[in-house]
Amino acid sequence: MVRVFYFCTMIDYLIVGSGIAGLCFAEVALQNDKPFLIYDNDSQNSSKVAAGIYNPVILKRFSQVWKANEQISLLNQFYPQMESRLGVQLDYKIPVIRKLFSIEEQNNWFIASDKPNLSTFLASKLLFTDYSGLQAPFGFGEVLETGYVNTKVLLETYQEYLLEHNLLIKESFEYNTIDFQNDFIEYKGVKAKHIIFAEGFGLLSNPYFNYLPLDGTKGELLIIKAPNLNLDCILNSSMFIMPLGNDLFKVGATYNWEDKTSIPTKEGKQELVDRIHEIINCDYEVIEHFAGVRPTVNDRRPLVGTHHIHKRLHVLNGLGTRGVMLGPFLAKQLLENIELGKELDKEIDIFRFNKKIKNG
Repeated sequence: MVRVFYFCTMIDYLIVGSGIAGLCFAEVALQNDKPFLIYDNDSQNSSKVAAGIYNPVILKRFSQVWKANEQISLLNQFYPQMESRLGVQLDYKIPVIRKLFSIEEQNNWFIASDKPNLSTFLASKLLFTDYSGLQAPFGFGEVLETGYVNTKVLLETYQEYLLEHNLLIKESFEYNTIDFQNDFIEYKGVKAKHIIFAEGFGLLSNPYFNYLPLDGTKGELLIIKAPNLNLDCILNSSMFIMPLGNDLFKVGATYNWEDKTSIPTKEGKQELVDRIHEIINCDYEVIEHFAGVRPTVNDRRPLVGTHHIHKRLHVLNGLGTRGVMLGPFLAKQLLENIELGKELDKEIDIFRFNKKIKNG
């Protein structure tokens, strides 16, 4: 039975943002009986449009994703608990396959799959499945322990759940309204022990954490309808093609480091269309085109930790393209850091940027 925390005189956490990061922290708080309240104004949409793919291997470099074993292990427990709470399916376990273009790429795959840190994630035998609409004379490499989380359903159903239990307030957060007390923080009549800022690219407007080097990367995606594309796996090549059912596929994504808007562009669409033509050889129709700005960091590590002065303010951000893998892992780390004093991994702790404050 879930405890409803809205009427508590003091809550443990006030969470700002209800994207993947914010909801993962909310779920961890629920699992640990920690009262919370979320503020969100729907200004960020990267979580809504995200593909939600989880894959423990960086296929461009044949290297293991940071903390891949720990992330996958937690993910396999975390999302089933969410599914049970919400009564919907979120996690879809399907393989990721990599189209191989030459004998050299085949050999590279065999070498990678034989490495100790990759052998559990890369199948040692190649696939030569005949997918209609897709030619692959050199076959496919298969990545194991993969799938996707339906982020749209996750956000919609979890926010409905929060609203039903009076745990979500749909309005902008006003930073200058925070009242710092000795043992708590008060915000518009709500007393909380801690504030978790999980605002995605919106962090740039946060006066307490906008010194952090968050560099949003715009991504554009398409939904296409391709009745003759018989694909039951997530194809990873120069782009991903992910089956959604009913002959629909999600296709993406672009990377634009200059444009920081969520507005789809002709250029982005054309880039995706050109790449589709390089991969499949069947007719298709573009059904939908959308975009979002991913919260990315230059050193490719998330932003997690506590403000250098205000010790009741914390940040959970910078999940980038691997939000559904990183979200549960980072939320658990942050809560255990706050509640139990467990040290954060140095690679994610915002302490690594403290020199910038001293020199700034």
